[in-house]
Amino acid sequence: MAARALPKLVLASASPRRRELLSGLGLRFEVRPVDLDETPREGEPPRDYVRRLAVEKAAACARAGELVLAADTTVVLDGELFGKPADAAEARRMLGRIAGREHTVFSGIALLEAASGRSAAAVETSGVVMAEMSEGAIGWYVATGEPLDKAGAYAVQGLGALFVEAIRGNYTNVVGLPLPATRRLFRELGYDLLSFRDGD
Repeated sequence: MAARALPKLVLASASPRRRELLSGLGLRFEVRPVDLDETPREGEPPRDYVRRLAVEKAAACARAGELVLAADTTVVLDGELFGKPADAAEARRMLGRIAGREHTVFSGIALLEAASGRSAAAVETSGVVMAEMSEGAIGWYVATGEPLDKAGAYAVQGLGALFVEAIRGNYTNVVGLPLPATRRLFRELGYDLLSFRDGD
């Protein structure tokens, strides 16, 4: 009996970090970002917020013959959501708030099989302990430009690693795509994630 043909794998995200994580596994996939209103609903818990956005992104991107992977990540401290800063001033404010404290990173992921409409979604959380940061350190980091397109205004896989003291949970979740959870979603829909590797 011949193996079933695999659908085309599509990443519904413009994030270079998510693309790098999948590329690091040797997967073949297409990148097709979607532009959605990411405003949280009033009273929406962080877990529900990231899950909803991941599901909505996957649905907005899906085309026949595709398996769509989408994700959304936010940083939460004292009940406040820290998305991507609007500008350098907001990045400095965020870093000043999270410096010397532990915050939680929430990542929602969704996988949608366009042909059948079957889908699976999950939310992963990780705790991140940040080092104390002086105003000078914050100013230097913001001036590098790295914080400006990152949830919480830092990149754990970049220069921001200088200020991450500890991670409680999965590292790739903090990057923006929890790979073990992603693998589980593929299995839930009957796929082996590694069967999408180039040359396999």
